[in-house]
Amino acid sequence: MNKLSNKAALTEGNIPKQLFTLTVPMFFGMLSTMAFNLIDTYFVGQLGTKFLAAMSFTFPVVMVVAGVSVGLGIGASTAISKAIGEGDDNKVKRLTTDSLLLSIIIVAILIAIGMLTIRPLFSAIGADDGLIDLIYDYMKFWYPGMIFLVIPMVGNNAIRATGDTKVPSAIMIFSVIVNVILDPIFIFGWGPVPRMELEGAAIATVISRAFTLFFSLFWLSYKYKMISVQIPSYSVISGSWRRVLAVGIPTAGTNIIVPFAVGLLTRLIASYGTAAVAAFGVASRIEIFAMSVMMALSSVLSPFLGQNFGAGKLHRVREGIKISQVFGVVWSLLIIAILLLFGGNLVSAFDSNPEVVEIGITYFSIIPFGYALQSVFRMCQVSFTVLNRPFVSAFLMILQMLILYIPLAYLGSFVLGLPGIFGSYVISNLISMIIAFSWLNGYLSKLESATD
Repeated sequence: MNKLSNKAALTEGNIPKQLFTLTVPMFFGMLSTMAFNLIDTYFVGQLGTKFLAAMSFTFPVVMVVAGVSVGLGIGASTAISKAIGEGDDNKVKRLTTDSLLLSIIIVAILIAIGMLTIRPLFSAIGADDGLIDLIYDYMKFWYPGMIFLVIPMVGNNAIRATGDTKVPSAIMIFSVIVNVILDPIFIFGWGPVPRMELEGAAIATVISRAFTLFFSLFWLSYKYKMISVQIPSYSVISGSWRRVLAVGIPTAGTNIIVPFAVGLLTRLIASYGTAAVAAFGVASRIEIFAMSVMMALSSVLSPFLGQNFGAGKLHRVREGIKISQVFGVVWSLLIIAILLLFGGNLVSAFDSNPEVVEIGITYFSIIPFGYALQSVFRMCQVSFTVLNRPFVSAFLMILQMLILYIPLAYLGSFVLGLPGIFGSYVISNLISMIIAFSWLNGYLSKLESATD
């Protein structure tokens, strides 16, 4: 075996133990990423509900960029993990290098579009004139800093494709530590640094993210030797891009659907007032933090499935999916209990406004009942993406968010108000989970029959 194949021994051994070993460091890394957003939310919350609402309006756009980053990252990780499973080191290096180059081109386009559309975009989402200026102060720094989000996302996913989740997690944790230190300094001012409020939050984020770019590229270059310095022909590089984008485009599209839907929901919730938007923003961040274990597991499931699918070991593919789904349900039930008991206290830690807290309690008395359903659905999505059916994954997300969730949310709002919006999440998750679960089982059976 070659060097990279030895490092990525996900095609042999105890499956539960492997997934657990991969997930634990990834969990702490993911936890730190979620903490990143919560820390920003906490310090901005000290400025007042108005500032928190302004930041909440940026959440859908931030998610769009994150969605593109995740799409490119998963596209790279899927292609690279399959190449590792096949034992082709040259292909691994070429795919890694070309994926990073592609991310540079895409992020340059995103920065240009973002800077030109700040005011019209957020006005369209529903931000009033009093919030637009605050949003502009934040996004004028955040947009150029996208280079420090997108490129490291691709780089860290390339590292994960080898089966190493410790290094990407350590990189993310270090970035959070830097952000914790810089946030209060830039937001409230300290020493020679003036008080910059939302501008300061964005600057702190950009600086801390810059460290992830440096360390991920350093590790890929000097530890794993996955960066090629050879200048490829157009046919070679375009071939790499096709492999990455075959998964990356539908995956990015799938991930963009979520913030697009959240943008529509934010506009709907904005009709209930600034406090409702602030509560939705805080609760959403707490929710992502609570479900970081599931996000970590879905992240490591991708290279696990990719390597085993590349090696033709479908029995390990099916077992890995099953174990992930069962764990997702168990973890979600635990989170339900915690948020039902302490959801209000968690919201009040970010904003003590009684109206914000009351809406947050309503949110956490309904929304968590959809978590277990969402966990199973998410594992099905990841599986379809890695098993060469990324457009099925994209369709399932369209079904869940645009065909089910958004129409049901507007109907629920009309009938029951905010509780109706929140209840639509549970219903849409139930229907989409049943469809995804049945579809995936049928597809796995078809693959197994074809190899018999």
